[in-house]
Amino acid sequence: MNQTPDPAAGPGTGRAVGVALAIVAGFAAALQSRVNGTLATETGTAFGTAALSFGSGLVLLTLALPFSRAGRSALGQVAAGLRRGGSSGGLRWWECLGGLGGAFYVMSQGLTVDALGVAVFTIALVAGQSVSSLVIDRLGLAPGGVRLVTVGRALGPVLTVVAVVVVSGAGAATAALGLALFPLVAGVLQSFQQALNGRVRAAVRPADGGGRDGGVLAATFVSFLVGTAALLVVFGVSLVVDGAPTGSLPTRLPADLLLYSGGLLGIVFIALQAAVVQRIGVLLLGLGMIAGQVVGALVLDVVSPAVAPPGVATYVGAALTLVAVAVPLLEGALRRRR
Repeated sequence: MNQTPDPAAGPGTGRAVGVALAIVAGFAAALQSRVNGTLATETGTAFGTAALSFGSGLVLLTLALPFSRAGRSALGQVAAGLRRGGSSGGLRWWECLGGLGGAFYVMSQGLTVDALGVAVFTIALVAGQSVSSLVIDRLGLAPGGVRLVTVGRALGPVLTVVAVVVVSGAGAATAALGLALFPLVAGVLQSFQQALNGRVRAAVRPADGGGRDGGVLAATFVSFLVGTAALLVVFGVSLVVDGAPTGSLPTRLPADLLLYSGGLLGIVFIALQAAVVQRIGVLLLGLGMIAGQVVGALVLDVVSPAVAPPGVATYVGAALTLVAVAVPLLEGALRRRR
């Protein structure tokens, strides 16, 4: 693996575009949280909502595959890479398990957000994601190689955590610390998901007909396939242990079609992750997504008539997250000029 002291590989303009796409991915994730949270309340089952969200995304991707020659070719390359295993150009089986991180994230929302509140949930998620992304980049688990820990790259996660604390106010003091372990672990697993999905995409060689778009589609499809399978197993176990939710499921399904867009939103942010992680690394990807999530939540609260208008602390926290993303980018620009 090549060591890259520069905080992120690639031209400065391409890196800025990559971070911008990461912010878009974070906004999609924030919107998905709102959609899935409402759907879980309506259906009375967090496990079923998570399985429905991932499963609908898998169905959409399956329907898209016949229309994408590059995607089919890329999936063929992924299958061939798995058969080769750890040999040159191959894929190890565990490199295709990134979808487990997304599955756990969606599941943990339904299990803990009502008890913890969105602010404390986000604090724990950010803490796990920020620290683990530094470690993953330092170990070189993402396809872009090793990225050294610098002052700017360390300061970004610190500022992001501070921003979320500012937004949450005193809410963290009353949180049930045991439940907070769920989003904490979800944040760690999200970083691994980003790195592993990037590895799947990197296994697709454009020269063989897969192309860049095909690699993104293949990585996203594998992620949804693994995540859906895991969530269906968990949902099945929950039905055996706890029984079905009160009332028949068809009568509990809401009529608002927008509440079923979680799968589509998941495709958007997982595909964007796979597309940019090799260029900007797991840390910048994570920081960009956190900025998108915080700003996205702010926008959603502003436009939603059912939510109280955001206070000054929320706006200050949103601004801090953008500064947190900008610090590593500026540090990289200064290093290149020297």
